[in-house]
Amino acid sequence: MGLVILKIYDAFIAAGAPEEKARKAAEAMTVHENRFSKIESELAVLRWMVGFVMALLSAVALKLFLH
Repeated sequence: MGLVILKIYDAFIAAGAPEEKARKAAEAMTVHENRFSKIESELAVLRWMVGFVMALLSAVALKLFLH
């Protein structure tokens, strides 16, 4: 069991859930966490792309108004 699964598993056990249900719920939570980390990495790429486009548009606007 991974560290994240173990922490979630322990929390479910402390809340009074049966062991098998706690294990399945912890594994399901980890699957969703992996999906969220993938989305976050894709958002980082999109932020860089938008920043580049904004810088390029600013440079074009500056060139347009100064010349």
